[in-house]
Amino acid sequence: MAGSSGQSGRQRFWRKRKGREPLSELISQMLVSQRASEERFLQMEERRMEQEQEAEERRLRLEERRLQLDRQHELRMFTVFAQMLGMIRQGGGGGEAVPPTDASFTQEGDIVSKGETGKVQESMLGDVYNCNPCSSPYLSTRGNILSGFHGSSEEGYRAYHEDKYDEDKNPNGIINFGTSENKLCFDLMSKRLTQSDMNVIEPPLLQYPDWKGHNFLREEVARFLTYYCQAPAPLSPENVVILNGCGSLFSALAAVLCDQGDAVLIATPFYGGITQSIFLYSGIKLVYVHLESKVTSPGTRPFQLTVSKLESTMQSAKEEGIIVKAMILINPHNPLGDIYSAAEMMEFLEFAKRNSLHVIVDEIYMLSVFDESTTFQSVLSLDKLPDPQRTHFMWGISKDFAVSGVRFGTLYSQNQDVCDGVASLCYFHGVCGPMQFKIAQLMRDRDWINQVYLRVNRSRLRAAQAYVADELRAIGVPFLNRGAGFFIWIDFRKYLKAPTFEEEVTLWRDFLDDKVLLSCGKAFECSEPGWFRVIFSDKTHRLQLGMQRIRKVLERREKELQMDEQHGVEEGGKADSTDEVIYVSSHHEPSSSNLSDLIVQLQNQMRSSDWLQRNTADNFAQQNPEVFQVFSKYVGKQ
Repeated sequence: MAGSSGQSGRQRFWRKRKGREPLSELISQMLVSQRASEERFLQMEERRMEQEQEAEERRLRLEERRLQLDRQHELRMFTVFAQMLGMIRQGGGGGEAVPPTDASFTQEGDIVSKGETGKVQESMLGDVYNCNPCSSPYLSTRGNILSGFHGSSEEGYRAYHEDKYDEDKNPNGIINFGTSENKLCFDLMSKRLTQSDMNVIEPPLLQYPDWKGHNFLREEVARFLTYYCQAPAPLSPENVVILNGCGSLFSALAAVLCDQGDAVLIATPFYGGITQSIFLYSGIKLVYVHLESKVTSPGTRPFQLTVSKLESTMQSAKEEGIIVKAMILINPHNPLGDIYSAAEMMEFLEFAKRNSLHVIVDEIYMLSVFDESTTFQSVLSLDKLPDPQRTHFMWGISKDFAVSGVRFGTLYSQNQDVCDGVASLCYFHGVCGPMQFKIAQLMRDRDWINQVYLRVNRSRLRAAQAYVADELRAIGVPFLNRGAGFFIWIDFRKYLKAPTFEEEVTLWRDFLDDKVLLSCGKAFECSEPGWFRVIFSDKTHRLQLGMQRIRKVLERREKELQMDEQHGVEEGGKADSTDEVIYVSSHHEPSSSNLSDLIVQLQNQMRSSDWLQRNTADNFAQQNPEVFQVFSKYVGKQ
């Protein structure tokens, strides 16, 4: 019985165990399924959180873009209000120290001026990259404009200094083909400026000098200019004034020759630094003589300045009530590289005399003429000036002697009143005594200048220009082939997707993204989008790498344009690589600067967003009481 009972117990045990096995398997499967479900749920939850994060990022980007558009819109409205206030103050004339009335706004909120040859242009804050007048209650009207003023080259120049190319330390950095500096002769200049005869420190050099400059330096400058400008008679040291650079000299001459609200005539394109030099202190305007690339008759050249163009622009200025006091001539020209003949210069001076204009002749590249077949003739070499009391010469060592960091500029004028007026501002723009001594020693060393420096410098400039010119021909890019200065004026118009300055800036940014800095045409107030200035006065390895990067951008652009053409986008005509470029200039709408047009512009701006819904009249009146009061009175009269 006992054995039977034990056997029965074992059978019951196995039956129970066999019954539990399916249950355990089922539980195990349930646990596996539960774990898989939980993992799937966690994956779905993670994905949901990622989508929410992406949506939040998109929302923040949209919000940032909306705020950016709001700021741009408010800037446009503030600009129009300021223009209206200035015009009302002037009795309907041009505003005082306000942005130009004939400005359009790019998608980035920048101010881009418009115009055509013969139309008057006010270049005050027209800046292709950035122009944001402030509205600080702590600043004057002028202070707000100065605080928001940024030069046309500032963005690229800042990017370059943050990521400067270095062959060893930063080979992927930015190569600077945008700043007009001679980097070919540092070896010559560093050796000469560190020789023993330069290292002199005497008590007079450490004391206050005559603000016009030490006598020994002014005497040496007079002798230097007499010799290198081939003056018909010795120049007088009494007519020499020394300042810390030609930018300061432009600023001083603007203050001495012009009253606030007056204007200065200048042909475009031109070196953009002149704009801020004459505007920032004195608020002087520029009247543009827009030159075109199209050659209209045999014997002429692209962007050629003529007396007829000067007369047309001068007449338009008179009709608009603008008082033009002076004219600027750049010879050799920056950025074109043109050299005015003696006959052309006399025609310009005769025009100035007929209109009682002062003429400021900037000859800062006069010793950087490297084409042996080209003849340069200084205005100081002319035997009889049409109006010597209104003709003023300026020059400095920064370009011709490859020392742009040494700030030295000189004025020569037969008008003693002008010299005295500029000299009074030398109190703020003097050159330190030890540097004045070095400059005098340099100018005195005529043998070294003629036999060593000028020969080597011109040879290196000629070789560098030839290399870049050959590269441009190889890729079929038109350009102006000139023999002076450090630059080539290049036509990139066929690489623009549209003939606009916005597209020009886009191409400029493409170059910068590929680590090469150029200067685009709008920085020189060129009237035709697509022209660029390239500086070639650099070492061979940087020229080679920079041109490779330029070629890369252009090839990519060309492919994009071909793809656009395949998709039905009409492409502009392509140009051949020639030394003299012939193109039809872009059309520009006539500018308008009357109050009615400004009001229409303001109404369009108001309708283009919800600005008024978020800015009530009470809020605006509190923030801008003077503008709101004047505008309200004007609207009440309509």
